[in-house]
Amino acid sequence: MDAYYLEATPKTSKLDFNPDAETFLISGRSIPENSIEFYKPLLDWLDKYVQNPLESTIFEIKLEYFNTSSSKCLVEIFRKLEKIKEDGKSITIDWYYEEEDEDMEESGEDFKQIIKVPFKMVEIK
Repeated sequence: MDAYYLEATPKTSKLDFNPDAETFLISGRSIPENSIEFYKPLLDWLDKYVQNPLESTIFEIKLEYFNTSSSKCLVEIFRKLEKIKEDGKSITIDWYYEEEDEDMEESGEDFKQIIKVPFKMVEIK
């Protein structure tokens, strides 16, 4: 399966999804003008990945900030990842946040409550 890569901009996240390298990463800031349009190609890519995932997938989220519409897209991404678990494959979401960034920590905890995928909070010191 081809990788999906998009370089970060001041308003959009870096998206680095490469099954060959076992890299699944969203990082940076996510405040695009149109979040649905921005994340649509990744959601389409995930639809294909979910059909034939690796035995074990670690999905890393290293966001500095995201807006409300990006949050909705993240939930949609996480819902697609739930399918991987339902099909008996291993998947973990690692949510990184800075030690003093309570907003990102709380956001991760909120996602952790609603997502049916092992969700690990990773504090960066």
